[in-house]
Amino acid sequence: MKKYIIALDQGTTSSRAILFNHEGNICGLAQSDFPQYFPHPGWVEHNPKEILSSQLKVLTELLVSKGLTIDEIDSIGITNQRETTIVWNRHTGEPVYNAIVWQCRRTTELVEELCSDPAVREQIIARTGLIPDAYYSASKIAWILRTVPHAREQAEAGDLMFGTVDSWLIWQLTNRSVHATDPTNASRTMLFNIHEGVWDSWLCDVFGIPMSMLPEVRPSSGIFGNMKHPVIAGEIPICGVAGDQQAALFGQCCFEPGEVKSTFGTGCFLLMHTGECAPRSSHGLVTTVAASAPGKAKLEYALEGSVFMAGALLQWLKDGLRIIDDVVDTDTIARSVEDCAGVVIVPAFTGLGAPYWDAEARGAIYGLTRGTTRAHLVRACLEALGYQVHDVLRGMEADAGLSVKHLSVDGGACRNNFMLEFCANMLDVEICRPNNVETTAAGAAFLAGLATGFWKNIDELRDLHSFERVFSPCMDKTQRKQLLAAWHDALSRTSTKVS
Repeated sequence: MKKYIIALDQGTTSSRAILFNHEGNICGLAQSDFPQYFPHPGWVEHNPKEILSSQLKVLTELLVSKGLTIDEIDSIGITNQRETTIVWNRHTGEPVYNAIVWQCRRTTELVEELCSDPAVREQIIARTGLIPDAYYSASKIAWILRTVPHAREQAEAGDLMFGTVDSWLIWQLTNRSVHATDPTNASRTMLFNIHEGVWDSWLCDVFGIPMSMLPEVRPSSGIFGNMKHPVIAGEIPICGVAGDQQAALFGQCCFEPGEVKSTFGTGCFLLMHTGECAPRSSHGLVTTVAASAPGKAKLEYALEGSVFMAGALLQWLKDGLRIIDDVVDTDTIARSVEDCAGVVIVPAFTGLGAPYWDAEARGAIYGLTRGTTRAHLVRACLEALGYQVHDVLRGMEADAGLSVKHLSVDGGACRNNFMLEFCANMLDVEICRPNNVETTAAGAAFLAGLATGFWKNIDELRDLHSFERVFSPCMDKTQRKQLLAAWHDALSRTSTKVS
């Protein structure tokens, strides 16, 4: 039996290659940063060739540093930043424009133009599970076709290809032979009908996108082709693909309806598995496709809510206010006071995400007195994360009609014990932190390994998944109610929306 699986984790600021053994342990890691470009305020771009070269660099570094041969690698799984849009010429392989990154807001007016009709907006939500926004790929493709000279003519002639980052990598790594994606990435384009599991011709017409540009949609766990790039001697099958948040859900072994994960990175992304049901949210959440193990006859779904400020809020304490030297210190500082002394922070630095969706709101601090110290501010920041996660999770439970028993966490900020203790108290559920917090890469590896038989089934994966620590709630109901009331009062004061 082959020994390892490699996960290619292509993120917004870096590319990584991570080596997993059969026990699901990380045996090696290589990482390379690459630049972001900001040609205008609100615009964010990548160079697709730099994405590819950085990913090839870390793959070769990993193989060389571990002295591995191709024969020791079972397969490759790919996970990627979602929504980021690349359009390239199918004959030359050259991108017609830089990759437009998911963060980019240049197409806000274009979305407003195309979705101004309430009937059109409603159809988009009904078909895709998404709220029309510049965040998703459709308007980014439309902008490229409208703006780049001759792009429209080339697309209509069948000469252009579109892909999210996974498709771009697959096409390049298979020596330009496979143009494919998986349902999780397809569901983030705003062109994919999540109920029928196909590209939607009506949606393509709305955005003016020829369907010939779109990749084939293949199961997340299955054969995508063999890597046979010139920099690698030999071939390795690519057998698992999923967008980063769905990969993390799979890596946390959240396979059943009602199981939830929260990734605490720069922001915070919560996903709840909802099985074969694709619920329509009435709480500001979106419905997306979840990654599935092989053999599933139907698509599986998840509710998703995003909190804009998580690790970024702690970074603000360090780099913005300069009241801490290291974000690691926030745990100890927060514990140095009994409570926040009435201070509540609403971290709407770039507006408020789920479930509030108030783009015009800005950050606010309430309850300041002469007695307020830096410790109160630090604690209030950590508690703000707990409040936001509470509100998203309660919305998920209401939308799905499911009760959450525990929350699995990952991401850099989940190392903060105080924050997780407070989340457990606010949610009144157990918070479970795994031994391996690289759950996004693990999800990609699991999907690949299931496709090849490296792992037999999801039960075997569950056996590999262990928790380093479980945080149990210990706050009485009255105190919880009082704290949440103060938070929601602060929210109402900050909101720009008329009640």
